[in-house]
Amino acid sequence: MTDMRKLLAEAIGTAWLVIGGCGTAILTGGEAGGLLGISLAFGLTVVTMAYAIGHISGCHLNPAVSIGLFMAKRFDGKDLGPYIAAQIVGGLIGAGVIAVIVKTGGTGTHLHGKLGAFAANGFGEHSPDNYKLVAALVAEAAMTFFFLVIILGATSKRAPAGFAPLAIGLGLALIHLISIPVTNTSVNPARSISQAVFAGFGGDWAYLKQVWLFILAPAAGAVGAGVVYPYLDSER
Repeated sequence: MTDMRKLLAEAIGTAWLVIGGCGTAILTGGEAGGLLGISLAFGLTVVTMAYAIGHISGCHLNPAVSIGLFMAKRFDGKDLGPYIAAQIVGGLIGAGVIAVIVKTGGTGTHLHGKLGAFAANGFGEHSPDNYKLVAALVAEAAMTFFFLVIILGATSKRAPAGFAPLAIGLGLALIHLISIPVTNTSVNPARSISQAVFAGFGGDWAYLKQVWLFILAPAAGAVGAGVVYPYLDSER
């Protein structure tokens, strides 16, 4: 049975990722440094939580990360389902915290008490710059592939010790700089599910209808990295 402390750490960490990253995008209306500020916010959530809970659960915060680590034989398969469930629950809790703040903020804020798109991921007319399905699919799979390569490399036994959180956080920030215009950046099914659910509560269920792409594409990218990286890192 999976250690409940690890699952609680994953739920807390994923909630923080959603609050820190999506919260910055939603509550500031993009005014906190715009694209750069939002990208850094996502990166900083990973850096801070990696130091806080990395020694407890590994600080995955993302079903795609858990899948990639499993494929690379660095994560026990019996923990995969519980970790993913904890991450999704944590994402929903984080989104719920943001939603409460928005709904109780009053009409004087830029949100006027409405959830709106709620930083959800999408393609087509729900893409920030109207990128189509194929572009979104390629972007999400590729960005997740490279994210897992960074994670697997930075946490390798042969990598410099102590710097993994910085490399991973900066990598996630760069990924957001690249792909926010395309899909609003997922590379994380838990983050996508949580925001799509609350965008639906806000009146737009289209994001939830598109969430399949933000589950499948990151999973595919993670599987690819989990297969390729162990070959690169082998000592033979």
